[in-house]
Amino acid sequence: MIFNQSEFELRCEWGFQGVAQLAPISDVIIIVDILSFSTSVEIATNNGAIIFPYQWRDESALDYAKLVNAGLASRERRPSYGYSLAPSSLLNIPAGTRLVLPSPNGSFLTLHTGSKPTLAGCLRNSETIAQFAMARGTRIAIIPAGERWPDGSLRPALEDLIGAGAILSHLDGRLSPEAEAAVAVFRHWQDDLVTALKKCSSGKELVAKGFTTDIELAAAFNISNCVPLLTDNAYVKQSGY
Repeated sequence: MIFNQSEFELRCEWGFQGVAQLAPISDVIIIVDILSFSTSVEIATNNGAIIFPYQWRDESALDYAKLVNAGLASRERRPSYGYSLAPSSLLNIPAGTRLVLPSPNGSFLTLHTGSKPTLAGCLRNSETIAQFAMARGTRIAIIPAGERWPDGSLRPALEDLIGAGAILSHLDGRLSPEAEAAVAVFRHWQDDLVTALKKCSSGKELVAKGFTTDIELAAAFNISNCVPLLTDNAYVKQSGY
């Protein structure tokens, strides 16, 4: 197939079509949604929480939360609203907490990877995620999630390309040109990740809303050994990491 980068072990492609093209021929899928799904999943699971991804932010999310005996993250990204997609809201989540985390990007992609081992990767755990993935296989697909334009179409997002490149920089194997481009973008910003995340479009949106702390949490590089692996429809921290 022309679009699945199958002649390379290390692949990188955006969003839903990236999952559709790469998942069937890859050993491991890594979802990268830096601001904020995969960062939030890393923080929460590192505390011992169990995170259920869910696509929709509507009333069906409450029904799903009841079905899996879990709480439901707030739609509002404010401290007074409890747990949400804001990484800062999950810093002190207790071990054993079961939480449904709706997201139109990271959660949505997670739910379309089929039976392939699926990881939530971010800047915080990029090296550990890479090591875990290589232990699972040589054909590794990195999926930068991107964001959405108002019409629902994909908006490629710099922060996710940087995150994808960070993980790819720790992997061994032949890089597709798309993967090489991601690594180049990461290396360009590697020494000033906070600035990159604050100045990109997604970051400017968060700064304007008062969530600078979430950007700083997302920009922390290789500070975590947490590997969130999708297990029985929920992200759970792998023991030994």
